[in-house]
Amino acid sequence: MYILGLSFDYHDAAAALVKDGIVVAAAQEERFSRKKNDASFPSSAVEFCLKHEGITAGDIDHVTFYEQAAVKLDRILRLNIGNLASTRDYLISTIDSWMHKRKLYTHERISEYLGVNLSRIHSVSHHDAHSADAFFCSPFDEATIVTLDGVGEYETGTISIGKKNTIQRIISIELPHSLGLFYSAFTAYLGFRVDEDEYKVMGMAGYGTPILYNEIMKFFELYDDGRFSIDQKYFNFLAPQTIPYTNALIELLGVPREPESPFMIVNDALNTDPVIEKSKYYANVAASLQKCTEDVILHVVSRAIKRTGINNVCMSGGVALNSLANKRIKRELNCKLYIHPAAGDAGSALGSALYYYHQDLGGTNRQPLTNIYLGPDYSDHEIKEAISKSYSRQYIRYNDEATLIDTVARLLSEGMIIGWFQGRFEWGPRALGNRSILADPTKASMKDIVNEKIKFREPFRPFAPAVLAQRAAEYFDIGEINSCADPEYFMLAIGNVHPHKHSQVPAITHVDGTARVQLVERSANPIYHDLIARFEDYSGVPIILNTSFNLRGEPIINSPMDAFRTFEWCDMDYLVLGNYLIKKEI
Repeated sequence: MYILGLSFDYHDAAAALVKDGIVVAAAQEERFSRKKNDASFPSSAVEFCLKHEGITAGDIDHVTFYEQAAVKLDRILRLNIGNLASTRDYLISTIDSWMHKRKLYTHERISEYLGVNLSRIHSVSHHDAHSADAFFCSPFDEATIVTLDGVGEYETGTISIGKKNTIQRIISIELPHSLGLFYSAFTAYLGFRVDEDEYKVMGMAGYGTPILYNEIMKFFELYDDGRFSIDQKYFNFLAPQTIPYTNALIELLGVPREPESPFMIVNDALNTDPVIEKSKYYANVAASLQKCTEDVILHVVSRAIKRTGINNVCMSGGVALNSLANKRIKRELNCKLYIHPAAGDAGSALGSALYYYHQDLGGTNRQPLTNIYLGPDYSDHEIKEAISKSYSRQYIRYNDEATLIDTVARLLSEGMIIGWFQGRFEWGPRALGNRSILADPTKASMKDIVNEKIKFREPFRPFAPAVLAQRAAEYFDIGEINSCADPEYFMLAIGNVHPHKHSQVPAITHVDGTARVQLVERSANPIYHDLIARFEDYSGVPIILNTSFNLRGEPIINSPMDAFRTFEWCDMDYLVLGNYLIKKEI
């Protein structure tokens, strides 16, 4: 049985193909269209999924969509129609968008594109889809399921119980009380893009002190059942025509940060440079926001565990990508934790398919999602064709993988920055060794070099360490690891770098002494594992600096041609495509 799951129309359009209850292919549309957070119909992602299995649309038994469009439109109208004086322009533009893009007719549009009968197309509610991708991809037979995001139809968060092949909802949190929208409002206040740059706020928070925690935490009322409410005086979550916060927030915190304004922090208490003073303040806002968010997340999850009596926790929704909070959940609540690798709306494409398979069809086949390399791969012929079309012609093809690995490990130890392209690309927002840019973590200068000359991004942005799983405890305090589905395998939780190791791996040690760790097992990615092991022979550390293979503002690359374009537009030294090593021509 094939079920094709889809998400589109709002952000993070994606397609996922489930065969007899097991995901066999999944990808976001942005990887093909090259448009960041592409929300359009995922035609290229669908085409890939079908091609991967060698089937046509006629072979699909069911198609699922991750939201109930009519209920979502009902929420937009119902919550705004009574306040037309302030929401009129928002409603007009929203309804115009819905009509123009036919958002209310998702089933008909799916039917038209795929040529399948309407009777085979089904909608799953937004948070049911999130709950399903969290639980049915986890290693647990029973679990407490928590979803938190911006908003689906009406819901912004849920608590459920998962047992074997069923999910039972027990708590709902509804708009306007949204932790996801709360974080996004501060993302906008700090000069970043909503629904895209929230992870930058986490990076900025490491440079600040939560001195505004008490002021911001007063916005929340926390309830014993796990729910919460947010004082709406400071926010505009229902009709955010321009910005999602009000003048009350500005009066409390001061003038918002200008987008793209300089950010500079120095450890000099006597330095009164206005740029440094502003940077310190906004970093303090970010740190205060982050601590409040973590505390609310811990409130929801702890009360959920108390309510269900189950210490296995599964999470999804965009808020579940907050890796700082995930660290605290594991440590302070002493629970086993699974975070879906594509916890945002893209993951709900898969979640909708799994929900329909288990809940509606009574399917019983499931297995933990430990292999997240679910995108397309490319043949030797396709790679050679891309090389022939590029400006770079200096290349070597290695017939012996061990020699390629040795060469790349040596180049990394010599300070070279290398684009690394292997196999199928990753499911979710993290590059986990198949579409990565790699560098030497032992060189303190490497952080600034990669940020400035490769990624063209803000200087406060940290980099992740990819570490051999069996050696991780020597360098990082990451607590107990229970399975290959733990968040650390997907770069979804923060660990403390042991203080005596800071000087050994300065390029991946964040200013607060932490790092967003990726554990690498040979069984999951043999060539990547062996590269890190060989790099240790040259450098003395079983760790490589890993960042996503893309330039600022672009999606992570998909194809060999994407790799070449990125390679040629920045100061990377070498590019590895499969068995080919390409040197930058100067």
